[in-house]
Amino acid sequence: MSDPVELQSRQTGIALPVRAQPRARKNAIVGAHAGCLKVAVTQAPEKGKANEAVVKVLAAGLNIRKQQITLIGGATSRQKTFLISGIDPRELQKRIADCLDGI
Repeated sequence: MSDPVELQSRQTGIALPVRAQPRARKNAIVGAHAGCLKVAVTQAPEKGKANEAVVKVLAAGLNIRKQQITLIGGATSRQKTFLISGIDPRELQKRIADCLDGI
């Protein structure tokens, strides 16, 4: 079985593909879809508010600091890429799997 979320190692960290779902009922990691981690946020996609909300949800859900998460692609798209720094790729994959198991 392949991993539900396709992480990519980079020199400065791990690229995490995210599919954002703005204007949702709650803030939560809601699953995996097409190799991306699906994150629902209540914020509307305006002035970067939804992106900030996604960072908060990722930090809480994956038990990492917000400072470890940087948006590197898709600022105005539902398909986003975040760079996660300061964590081992296997540990990040485990935390994602644990998070998805709890859904």
